[in-house]
Amino acid sequence: MPNPPPVTLRQIMTPHVITVSMDDSLRAVRQLFDEHRFHHLLVVEGRKLIGVISDRDLFRHLSPFLGHDLSERSQDLATLNQRAHQIMTRKPISASPDTTVQEAIATILEHRISCLPVVDENSHPVGIITWRDILKTLATDEQI
Repeated sequence: MPNPPPVTLRQIMTPHVITVSMDDSLRAVRQLFDEHRFHHLLVVEGRKLIGVISDRDLFRHLSPFLGHDLSERSQDLATLNQRAHQIMTRKPISASPDTTVQEAIATILEHRISCLPVVDENSHPVGIITWRDILKTLATDEQI
């Protein structure tokens, strides 16, 4: 009996990605993270992937005093006016939909990243895969 074909990112990626532009404010970025409860946001110019922002990137750049009435200052609020390009990871490592899960695991471990944007041949985002997605797949699929 032949071995089944390897599982690819096309089969397990989250296909609906939410993107922001380079000039979107951190206020807008924070709102998207709060609304959608995900951990990574893709930054595009036109439709081309140019960066990634994690929720950790955002938290590192926002004032810890935001939202605390007694200690919040005007400069704390000003951090929300920074732009996505100021905190994004540029030239993110990405993968194609036909990348195998094994290749994705190797890439994530080699580059010490927590997500892989999945892009088409024109570098347009078509999905995203995180280490959590891979763990879910490993827990349910014995073919990997």
